[in-house]
Amino acid sequence: MALTDLHVYDTTLRDGSQMEGLSLSVDDKLAVAAHLDSLGVGFIEGGWPGANPKDEAFFRRAAAGELTLNNATLAAFGATRKAGAVAADDPQVRALVDAQTPVVTLVAKSHTGHVERALRTTLEENLAMVRDTVTFLRGEGRRVFLDAEHFFDGYHLDRDYALAVVAAAAEAGAEVVALCDTNGGMLPTRLADVVSEVVAWMGHPETRVGIHAHDDTACAVANSLAAVQAGATHVQGTANGYGERAGNADLFSIVAGLELKLDLPVLPDGAISELVRVSHAIAELANIAPDDHQPWVGASAFAHKAGLHASALKVDPDLYQHTDPALVGNDMRVLVSELAGRASVELKARELDIEVDREVVGRVIDRVKKMEAEGYSFEAAEASFELMLREEVEGKRSRPFVLESYRVITDSREDAGGTSEASVKLFVGEERIVETGEGNGPVNALDMALRKALERFYPQLGKLELVDYKVRILEGAHGTGAITRVLVRTSDGAREWDTVGVDENVIAASWQALDDAYTFGLLISR
Repeated sequence: MALTDLHVYDTTLRDGSQMEGLSLSVDDKLAVAAHLDSLGVGFIEGGWPGANPKDEAFFRRAAAGELTLNNATLAAFGATRKAGAVAADDPQVRALVDAQTPVVTLVAKSHTGHVERALRTTLEENLAMVRDTVTFLRGEGRRVFLDAEHFFDGYHLDRDYALAVVAAAAEAGAEVVALCDTNGGMLPTRLADVVSEVVAWMGHPETRVGIHAHDDTACAVANSLAAVQAGATHVQGTANGYGERAGNADLFSIVAGLELKLDLPVLPDGAISELVRVSHAIAELANIAPDDHQPWVGASAFAHKAGLHASALKVDPDLYQHTDPALVGNDMRVLVSELAGRASVELKARELDIEVDREVVGRVIDRVKKMEAEGYSFEAAEASFELMLREEVEGKRSRPFVLESYRVITDSREDAGGTSEASVKLFVGEERIVETGEGNGPVNALDMALRKALERFYPQLGKLELVDYKVRILEGAHGTGAITRVLVRTSDGAREWDTVGVDENVIAASWQALDDAYTFGLLISR
């Protein structure tokens, strides 16, 4: 199958935006579209211009030149005309024309129950709605795609009618008819059988059969790939699998599967290596933390923890990896934990470009196991582990500053909320510094005091920002005297790192994590 034979169609800005907790501004939508275009997808569905002002503003600004697409074609989404109306006079159909996109994607019912009970019209009128709307939009110079909603359930209920909807769209000039697993209930083998039957039945070679899958049975990506293998030549999905309920098919996993498993080139040459970058950039715009365990692009997708795995990886990385992570812009990572063996530490040291000998490796393993028994977790705090490893190699801890003491006071008032004040006393070289800071909590106040104390000596700390703070009560301990683990994520604007602290006192645990965070930040700045 050649590059031009398979459509990759993204619907993040329409179907993906229906995800709970996801709200994109018009500026966000324009930025997401630019990222998707840079990846090289064929089509970007921008939204439903007849449904809400935000989508209308998106298409208006795109048409005004605020969105330049070098690879993708922009599509507007909407429904067929209303029952008993005329397509040319339907305001929502007219809004699709006004969106000025080369492609219009229509949704139409292909399930008799939905036609009769949701649309409350006749089966014949529904077919007329499809024919009239497609014909009108074709007459307006638009390429028309049609999403046959609830197709697989409708095909099971009334095969002839589901196919009649496909035929009505194709006969009127639809370029694509996408078969939708709207409720996400299909499994790959049965779905592939249906797609194969529709492809064989289709009497219009100029009309593509497509697939639009939801993930309610965790099969959306598998269903999409199975549909392509069964003859579909148009595949839809969303960035990171965003979407209503359990989400849509993850377009990044689909594209990686097509290119790297089925040998179907669907992106421009070399673009597959941008998957991680684009995935994370869109997650940032969506204000949704990237899923570390997301296939292909997640931070843990090629992370290895067990000592047995590490021993094999040391010999040949391909022994425990299904592909080279660099192909999609990812990296292999070795996690160090109480399960670590020599190979894990040696591989991690190699990854960090730190030379170690057998004696150092042994000391590190013993120290990791002892500290993890106390509640530390280095697989989630790799910066803290790197500081420990360097300490064992160099024979001493890198200390850009040395703490003398700290104190935190929290003032809480029922009528005015609460504030915290922290004071720190520390040494930088021979100089003793005393500084105070205020914050909206004790950890924030400590961070402010530490920053004020050190920025005169290390101005690069001005770039540091605490971007995440997590506290966990460890298993086996209860009540207010329980052991707590604190994880802190810090960023300098270019990279992020995680550090850990453990103590019965949550403030003491937080200080440990902050100390490591600042120490590591100064280490990498040098």
